[in-house]
Amino acid sequence: MPTTLILGASRGIGLELARQAVAAGERVIATARSDDSLATLRELGCQVLKLDVANPASVSGLAWQLDGEKIDTAWHVAGVMCSRADATQPPTQQDFDRVMHANVLGAMQVIPQVAPLVEAAQGRFAFLSSVMGQIGSAAGSNAWLYRVSKAALNMAVASARHAYPQATFVCLHPGWVQTDMGGGAAPVAVPDSAAGLRRVVAALTPADNGAYIQYDGQRFSSW
Repeated sequence: MPTTLILGASRGIGLELARQAVAAGERVIATARSDDSLATLRELGCQVLKLDVANPASVSGLAWQLDGEKIDTAWHVAGVMCSRADATQPPTQQDFDRVMHANVLGAMQVIPQVAPLVEAAQGRFAFLSSVMGQIGSAAGSNAWLYRVSKAALNMAVASARHAYPQATFVCLHPGWVQTDMGGGAAPVAVPDSAAGLRRVVAALTPADNGAYIQYDGQRFSSW
């Protein structure tokens, strides 16, 4: 039975990834911040861990909670959207700290703890990123800080993967999804995005290490 770790499974895509993985017969370890979310994941059949990527003390304890595990597939889903959309004004320090911590620093703190467990299974480490992380998308994006954070996440993953050659790292764009972030007007349903992401990850080979792929299998530039 393959073991799947989902970091950030409280709602939206992360929760749906957990639901589909359990239905596929995978052993799922899923993290969330709130007790209510942990209860929902437990009812699905997941092994649960309480984790807040915005809390350094919480993240620092991840390794010992996963001690002895071999992770076939790890998903890094955790992240937040910026509340300031105007690219003509600098972000507030509060927004910068919140978004960069959740989207970038959280991932950088998680990678050294989880990647060795993925390497042990010669598995895959998937990060939900965005085509909004491309510099060329600046004119069409209304979330400057979010876009910058995703570009930084792409670079963090591209840099870290060289330290773990037995694991396949990939950044994934889930599409414009009908989540609390994407809104009801988004064209992609959450189950469709999650199913597409799972198909992409299932088809990965070591040759795909460092790739940037959309949920429908199309490749995109890290920049």
